[in-house]
Amino acid sequence: MSELVREALAASTDTRDVLIGRGVLAEVSAAFARVFGDQPAIVVGDERTMAAAGRAVHEALAAAGVPVLEPYVFPGEPELYARYENAELLRDAVAGLDAVVVAVGAGTLNDLAKRACGELGRPYAVVGTAASMDGYTAFGSSIAVDGYKQTLGCPAPALAVADFDVIAAAPAEMTASGYGDLLGKLTAGADWLVADAVGAEAVDAGVWDLVQGPLRHALSRPEALASGEVDAVGELAEGLLMSGLAMQAYHGSRPASGSEHLFSHLWEMEGLGLDQVPRRLSHGFKVAVGSVAITALFEVLLDDGLASLDLDAAVAAWPSREQLEQVVLRHHTQPGLREAAVQQTMAKYVDAAAVGHRLEALAAAWPTLSERLREHLIPAAELQRMLCAAGTPAHPSDIDLGWDDFRATYVRAQLIRSRYTILDALAEAALLEPLVDRLFAPEGFWGRQR
Repeated sequence: MSELVREALAASTDTRDVLIGRGVLAEVSAAFARVFGDQPAIVVGDERTMAAAGRAVHEALAAAGVPVLEPYVFPGEPELYARYENAELLRDAVAGLDAVVVAVGAGTLNDLAKRACGELGRPYAVVGTAASMDGYTAFGSSIAVDGYKQTLGCPAPALAVADFDVIAAAPAEMTASGYGDLLGKLTAGADWLVADAVGAEAVDAGVWDLVQGPLRHALSRPEALASGEVDAVGELAEGLLMSGLAMQAYHGSRPASGSEHLFSHLWEMEGLGLDQVPRRLSHGFKVAVGSVAITALFEVLLDDGLASLDLDAAVAAWPSREQLEQVVLRHHTQPGLREAAVQQTMAKYVDAAAVGHRLEALAAAWPTLSERLREHLIPAAELQRMLCAAGTPAHPSDIDLGWDDFRATYVRAQLIRSRYTILDALAEAALLEPLVDRLFAPEGFWGRQR
């Protein structure tokens, strides 16, 4: 375990132990005993993850004398059951069992086990099988409820295991997906800086360092990831684990999720890639494209330097609550999504006077903020190169997203979550649509790539 992981573990609220490195699967029974004592265990996996590591975990626990129950195995592919109903199924299946759930798998399996055990008030363990996302050690579970993907509150795992040899053997597209998810921490950080500048949500310096400190290094070897080099995959896995621990320490996803995730969540809720074969379009792939999109927007803003800001006109044009609700309903017509979008957007609504104060704060902070954003962000064109090298989508066409739908996402994504991001700051400044127009103009970042 690296010193960075030790520091992150010390700040965590739920995770008591982390087992990370090459060959650590052999130590899983000892780690289980440290955290859970002599309690029985039940391995939860699916057909694929049981073959990858689930059976080995079950056998290792049994060989060490841990009482083990028959594994609970979901059928088929995990992408097919990322719904709250399946968390309920798992919860009901283990409710009457005196056993610790040991989830063996990636994002969906971990989220289902996390939510099920959270509702039962029980700690659980997770053994990751792919460096595909950052949710292993995160507080909360990302699951679709009535078709609307959201983060449901529940504790993180008490024990997290990441064996680099197991993770590096995962399908290449899962590693590429994890790279896309981790790269999104760059724009998430930039969003947090903006939210801090306007007084919407202050940056927690300690939590910031947990995510942003190791981030550049973890992203620095996309070619090695694409070739399956174990040490590079391990660095990616550690970066993702650090991100999850940071969310746990913050008790929320702000440190690792910003406007790039709003793009992804909107596309997910509207079914983008659900029918893609042989596997559905991953979360990390959508985050990757969203990250490029948001970085390009930041670049246009930095080029503009707030020269286009007319504070008085922006305040005068700011809609009332009733007017904004109609805007949300005009942009979102899908049942379930539209009602949730209204609720979330109204939760972050402030009146025109408050918008004026935010814009004054943004203008005052801009000289310092703009320099920090330039230092923090990697240019959008370079992000595209890195993503392509890792085998990760970097353009809307890579995820079969139509050009008009992609452009509309810049406005529509601002209207689905209560989290304050650059999309909100630009909407309040009456600059969102004008700057998007520049992006898609013939000489703009996206206009040149059409």
